[in-house]
Amino acid sequence: MKTRIQRPLKLLAALTATLLLGTVGLAALALQGRPLVPSAASVAPADVARAKRLLRMNDPRRARPGELHSLRLSEGELVLLLNHLGRHQLAERAPAMRLRLLTARAELQASFALSSWGWLNLQLGLREDGRQLAVDSLRLGRLPLPATLGQWMFAQGWHRYGQRGELQLARELVQQVSLQPGQLEVSYRWQADSYKRLLGSLLDAQEQARLRAHAELLERWTRDSARQGVAPLTELLPAAFALARQRSANGGDAAAENRAALVSLALYAVGRSPASLLSVAATRTQAHPLPLILQGRPDFPQHFIISAALAAAAGGPLADAIGVYKEQADALHGSGFSFNDLAADRAGARFGLLAMREPAQLQHRMAAGVREHELLPDLSDLPEYLSEAEFRRRYGGVDAPAYRHMMAAIEARLDGIALLR
Repeated sequence: MKTRIQRPLKLLAALTATLLLGTVGLAALALQGRPLVPSAASVAPADVARAKRLLRMNDPRRARPGELHSLRLSEGELVLLLNHLGRHQLAERAPAMRLRLLTARAELQASFALSSWGWLNLQLGLREDGRQLAVDSLRLGRLPLPATLGQWMFAQGWHRYGQRGELQLARELVQQVSLQPGQLEVSYRWQADSYKRLLGSLLDAQEQARLRAHAELLERWTRDSARQGVAPLTELLPAAFALARQRSANGGDAAAENRAALVSLALYAVGRSPASLLSVAATRTQAHPLPLILQGRPDFPQHFIISAALAAAAGGPLADAIGVYKEQADALHGSGFSFNDLAADRAGARFGLLAMREPAQLQHRMAAGVREHELLPDLSDLPEYLSEAEFRRRYGGVDAPAYRHMMAAIEARLDGIALLR
C-alpha cells in the first residue's frame, strides 16, 4: 500500500520539478543582461515638433469622404510615432524600439526593462498581408516562438489598452499596406461617419459623460461671469474640481474626473469647448470662453492648464517637452523664449501629476479655494522675450549648463509652493 502511494507522489514531484526547471530554462533564454535596443532618450522638443507636423500633414479628417488617399512614412517617422504611443500607453515602462522596413517585410526590435530581472528583448517579423500586416516570426531573447503567438499577443495588446474599436475602424479604412525599403505606404478611404466613430472608440460612454458635464459647467460659468470680461484661473479651477469631486463621490473614479476637468479647462484655454471632443449628438453645449487670467497675464494660465492636462493624460515628460518646444518656437516665430512661461508649464505639469496621484486629496484641497501664489510663484524676475540668438548667447541651448542651472532654480522655486511640492 505504501509503495502504491509513494509512486504517484514521486511521479508528481518529478513532473513538478521538470516544470519548474523548464520554466527557469525558458526564462533564462528569454531574459538577457543587456538591451537589444539602447534606452530611448527623453522626449525631445524636436521630436514633439516632428510628431505635430506629421499629424497635421496626415490628418485623415481633411480627406473627402469616399476618396482614396495615401500616407507615406519613413522608418524614422514610424519609430517616432511608435515611441510616443509607447510613452502614452506605458509611461515609464515604455520600451525602446528600432524598426527596419524592407521589401514586403518589416523587422521590429524592442527592449523592455524588467527591473533587477534584466531585459526582455523582443524581435518581431512582419509581412504584407493585403490590408494589414501579419506576424511571420517572433523571438524573445534567445527563445524563438511561433508566429501565431505573435498574432495573439498583438490582439491581446489592443484588447488590454481598450482600442479595439479604433483597430476595427482602421481595418475598415485601410485598403492596402505596402512595405518598401525605408518606407511604409498605407492607402485608406475616409468615410463620412469615420470621425464620429473614431471619437466613440477613443472615449467610452463614461468619459463622454464626464466631458459633457464639464462642457455644461463651463457654459454656465461663462454665462454667469460674462460681466467680468475675464476668467480668473483661481475661480474657474476650483469650480471644475468641485464638479469633479461631486461626480466622484460614492466610489466614483476621482482620477478620471480630475483628468476630464483638466482636459476641459485646457480646451477652454484655447477657445474651444469640451463638446469638440464629443459627437454632435452627444451635446449641443458650446462655451464662448472668456480670457483666462493668472497673475494678471493671459499666457500663464494657458501654459499652466495645458501642461496640467497633458501631464494628467500622458505623463510629465511629454508635458515638459511640449512646453520647451513652444518656447523654442516662440524664439523663432513669436515673442521669444520666456523662462517664466516655461515655469508656468512646469507648475502645471506638477499639478496635473498630483491630480492623478492624489486625486481625492487634491479635490478636497481645491474645494477650499486657491490663491494665485498657491499655483505659481512670483516669476517677474525671470528672463523672457529672448530671441533665438540671444537665448543661445546667454544660455547656450537646452542642454547647456547655464540652461540647466536656470531650470534647477525654477524647480527649486516651485518646491517652495506647498501644493506643488
